[in-house]
Amino acid sequence: MTATIIIPKNSDQNSELESHPKLENLPEISPESQPEKVIFLEEFLVKPPDRMEWVDGNLVEKTGMTFKHGLAQSKLSTSWRNYKNSSGQGGEVLTEVLCRTSKQGRRPDVAYITPELLPESGNFTAFSQSFPLIAEVASPEDSGEELFAKALEYLESGCLEVWLLFPEARLIFVNAGQRWRLFNADEVVNTQRVLAGFSLAVSELLA
Repeated sequence: MTATIIIPKNSDQNSELESHPKLENLPEISPESQPEKVIFLEEFLVKPPDRMEWVDGNLVEKTGMTFKHGLAQSKLSTSWRNYKNSSGQGGEVLTEVLCRTSKQGRRPDVAYITPELLPESGNFTAFSQSFPLIAEVASPEDSGEELFAKALEYLESGCLEVWLLFPEARLIFVNAGQRWRLFNADEVVNTQRVLAGFSLAVSELLA
């Protein structure tokens, strides 16, 4: 690509030429491209940017949240939090808090951490493994294949139970380490291994 640059002639040349500036085509000079900074997982986990995950060596921003996505996330986190309090099971319910899997640095949409696994300091930047109970809410940009692969990644990294919520289809898939169970809109979804005894109508969660 070339840029056209107008260069006036010197004043000692005749006026006729001065009235018609000379046009010269010169190559466009672009600044040298800066090499991309490589961010290692350990470095990312120390000071992770907001809303970013570390996936296969790349920083990936969590995007694509719709009203239905946000509503399902809010309803589930509130329901889990209320139940863990009323049942006396304790622990904490978190939204988009960073955890380290066997492969990546992930921010689950909703997660529950049992009292036994809560750090004594009560604070952490990134949890050292997958949370015991995790839920991911599908957005229009998510592919089912990627979500199920992410769920298996959680289960291989210390997670005991994963929920996948599909607001548009009003479906919920639950895996407690053995097989997937499907809950339709007219059914009641319940926990299998973590936060024992919790149940909620799918239609209420994915209204």
